[in-house]
Amino acid sequence: MPNSPYVGLWTRLEGFRPSELADLISKRRAVRLGLLRNTIHLVTARDCLALYPLFPTTLERTLKTSPFGRNLVGVDMSSVVAEARVLLQDKPRTFSELGKLLHQRWPDRDPTSLAYVIRHLVPIVQVPPRGIWGKSGQPTWTSAEHWLGRPPAAKPSLEKLVRRYLGAFGPASIADVSAWSGLTGLRAIVERLRPGLRTFQDERGRELFDVPDGPLPDPDTPAPPRFLPEYDNLLIGHDDRTRVIDHAYRYVIFTGTLLVDGFVQATWTIKRGRDAATLTIEPLRRLSKTDRLAVAEEGERLLAFAAGEASQRDVRITAVATSPPQAPQLRR
Repeated sequence: MPNSPYVGLWTRLEGFRPSELADLISKRRAVRLGLLRNTIHLVTARDCLALYPLFPTTLERTLKTSPFGRNLVGVDMSSVVAEARVLLQDKPRTFSELGKLLHQRWPDRDPTSLAYVIRHLVPIVQVPPRGIWGKSGQPTWTSAEHWLGRPPAAKPSLEKLVRRYLGAFGPASIADVSAWSGLTGLRAIVERLRPGLRTFQDERGRELFDVPDGPLPDPDTPAPPRFLPEYDNLLIGHDDRTRVIDHAYRYVIFTGTLLVDGFVQATWTIKRGRDAATLTIEPLRRLSKTDRLAVAEEGERLLAFAAGEASQRDVRITAVATSPPQAPQLRR
C-alpha cells in the first residue's frame, strides 16, 4: 500500500513527519519500484540504481514461469521492451494504457501480459502523486533511467547487499538472506565476507552471520508495542519467520500487525468517517492488562499520526480471534 512506508518509518523513528518522505518522492530522491522478490519497495534513488541490476536474472525467470510469460511464448521480448521504453519515455502510463498500446503492435497477444513484460524486464518506477501522503492516484509508471536522469549501476555489488541486509536483520543465516532477497547461490558471497563478519550458532545449530558492530541487546530488554504496516520487511526478512510470528498466523502479514514484546500478537486496521477515525486492534492471543494499556497508548499515538485531522479518534481492542486467519484469496 502507498502509505505503508510512512507507518513503517513512524514506528521506527522519533519525530518522523510524513512531509519528509513525501518531499523525497516528489523531488525524485526516493522511488517505488519492483525489486526484491519482484514486490514493490520504496528505496532511495541511489539504491534503486545500485540494487536493481542485481535482480534481472531472477525477474526474467519469474516472468517465464508466470501466466504472463506463458501467454507470450514465441514473442521477441527485446522488441516488446524497446517499444515499451519509447512509450514510457513519451509520458508515464498505467499498465492498462501501456498494454493497450502494445496490443496495437501485437494484436494476437494478451494486453495485460504485454504490459507485465516491462514489470519484469525494465526498472520502472511509480510516479507521484502515487505514494505521496494524503494524495491518491493510479499506479502510473515510467523507466527509472528516464525519471532519475541516469542509468543503473554498471557494476552492482552483491557483497554490499548482503552487508546491508545483515546490518538490518542480523544475526541471520544464508537461507535468511536468500529468502529476503529472492536470490540464490549466496554462500560464495558470504564466504568471501566471512573474515569481516561475526558468526554465531542458534539453538538448532545453524550458523548465523552479523556485521561486526551489530547490536546484541540483552534478551530481557523490554520491547514496547510497535505497529507495523502491511507486509513489513521485519515479518518477511528471514527464512524462519517464527522468530517474530507464530506459523499459524503467517497470513496476517497482509494486513497491519502489532508487535508486543517483539512478537506479532495482533492485527490492526483504521477506518475513517467524515470527522472520525477508529483504530481496531484484534489480538491473536490474550493480552495482559499491562500490555493492553501499553497497546492502547501506542494506538493513540498511531491515530494521531495517521488520522490527526479527525476530530474524534477512538482505539478499540476486540476479543481474541477464535481461529487463525486463512490464506488470502487470489483474484484471477
